[in-house]
Amino acid sequence: MNHFDLKNGELHAEDVPLSQIAAEAGTPIYVYSAATIERHARVFREALEGVDDPLIAFAVKSNPNAAVLATLARLGLGADVVSGGELRRALAAGVPAEKIVFSGVGKTAEEMALGLEEGIGQFNLESLEEAETLSQVASARGLTARVAFRVNPDVDAGTHSKISTGRADDKFGIAYDRALDAYARVATLPGLDPIGVAVHIGSQLTDLAPSRAAFTRVGALIADLRAAGHTIRTADLGGGLGVPYNPAVPAPPTPAAYGAMVREVTAGWDVRLIFEPGRVIVGNAGVLLTRVIRVKEGKNDPFVVVDAGMNDLLRPSLYDAWHDIQPVAPKGERFRANIVGPICETGDTFARTREMDQVVAGDLVAFMTAGAYGATMANTYNSRGLVPEAMVSEDRWAIVRDRQPIEALIAADRLPPWL
Repeated sequence: MNHFDLKNGELHAEDVPLSQIAAEAGTPIYVYSAATIERHARVFREALEGVDDPLIAFAVKSNPNAAVLATLARLGLGADVVSGGELRRALAAGVPAEKIVFSGVGKTAEEMALGLEEGIGQFNLESLEEAETLSQVASARGLTARVAFRVNPDVDAGTHSKISTGRADDKFGIAYDRALDAYARVATLPGLDPIGVAVHIGSQLTDLAPSRAAFTRVGALIADLRAAGHTIRTADLGGGLGVPYNPAVPAPPTPAAYGAMVREVTAGWDVRLIFEPGRVIVGNAGVLLTRVIRVKEGKNDPFVVVDAGMNDLLRPSLYDAWHDIQPVAPKGERFRANIVGPICETGDTFARTREMDQVVAGDLVAFMTAGAYGATMANTYNSRGLVPEAMVSEDRWAIVRDRQPIEALIAADRLPPWL
C-alpha cells in the first residue's frame, strides 16, 4: 500500500497534487510520502511481534536522504551502513550509534576508526583480513569492536544476478565451511569481541525458501560455535524482502509471512535478532516525477521522451528493472510506446513496447515504486545536475534535497596550472 492516489482525476502524494510540486519545483524530481514510510516501518515491526527486542536497522544505501533517515530514527529504527559517509548520515539524522551496524566488504581503516570512535553497535566482518585490520585499529585506540562474521551460506536467492549476494562465488562474506576456523582465529585477536553471526543473500527476494535455507544454516552454525566455546549473542538476518513493481507479476511475500518464517526458524536461538530492511520500507514510498518533452515517431511504436534520464533513475538500465509508469492526469486513452530519456545512450530506456495511458508533450508522468535505489544511485552523466527530492506529509510538502545547478558542477572542476 502507498499514499499515491488519484483524486479528482489527478495523481496526488497524500493530499498534495503532484502537478503542484512540478509547477513549483520543476522536473524531474523524486517525491516521497512520509505516511507511506511510517506505515511500512510499523508493518515491518508488527510482523516481528513475538521476536524478543529485535533491532531493525534500515539499509541506508537504499535511500540515504536525511528526511527519510530522520523519519525512521524517530520511529526507533537503527541503521545498516556500508560506508563512512552513510555512517555520518545516520548519526546526523539522529540514529543512536548503538543502533548502527557497519556492513560491507571494503571497509577502510579510516572508516573502522570512525565506527569505533562513535561507539557503533556492531561491525559485520567479511574476511579474516578485515578482522585483522580492525583488530589493529581498535587496539591502537584502546577500544573494543563488537563483531560478527558475515557468513556466505551458498544459497541462490533466485533474484537478479547483480543483486544476489549469498552464492559461493559472490564477493560477500566468508565461506560457511570456514566459519568455525574464522571464529577461532578472531577470538585470539585483541580489540575484538565476536558476539554474533550475520547473513544476507540478496535483494528483491520474492520467495521465502532461500531465506529459510540460509537462516537454517545460520542456526546450525550458532549451535556449533557455542559448542566450540564462543558466546553468540546476536544474529543479523540481513534484509532484501521484495516489493511489488509490476502489477502483472505475483506480489512478493508479505512482511507478516516473513515474520512468521523467522519466528519458526529462529525458535530457541537465544540471540538478539537484527534485520536490515531497505526497499520494503521505502520502495513504494517514492515516485520519480517527470515531464514528457515530446512524443517521437518510431518504426513500430512511438518514443515517449521524458526529461528524466538514466542518470536520475539507473535501475532499468542497470538491472532491466520494471517501474509502473502512470500519467499524473490520465485521459482514459491507451497506446503502446517506448519510454526513454534524453541521455545519449540506448540504455537510457525505461520501458519498451509498454501498454500505458496515452500521453503527449507537456504531460506529467510518474515512475512508481522509485523510493529505493533511485535518487541514491543518481549521477551527473551528460552534465546533468543531481536530481532533487521532496517529501510530502498530509497537505504539506518540502524540498529535502535541492536541484544541483550546473554552475556547481562546473565550479567543482579545476584547471591545471598550464591552462
